[in-house]
Amino acid sequence: MTNYNYKPSGVCSVNINFDLDSEHRIHNLSFTGGCDGNLKAIGRLLEGQDARHAADVLRGNDCKGRGTSCADQLAKAIDDIINEGQNTF
Repeated sequence: MTNYNYKPSGVCSVNINFDLDSEHRIHNLSFTGGCDGNLKAIGRLLEGQDARHAADVLRGNDCKGRGTSCADQLAKAIDDIINEGQNTF
């Protein structure tokens, strides 16, 4: 498993941490800051889920007209990993 830390922008959360296994499934997702209960729920819902699918579902989610959200920032983190070639999906 590979661990990733992402510094989100434009949201209350200040850090997103998660692991991806060899099949690109999400594990141990946690957010620092933000809406604690909601973000813990996202972590539970995404445990063991395909990262690309999760990003596709979460991308574009908006919080309070900010143009982004903690969930959208997670999608951006996954997109960055894919685009930077850190993992071949």
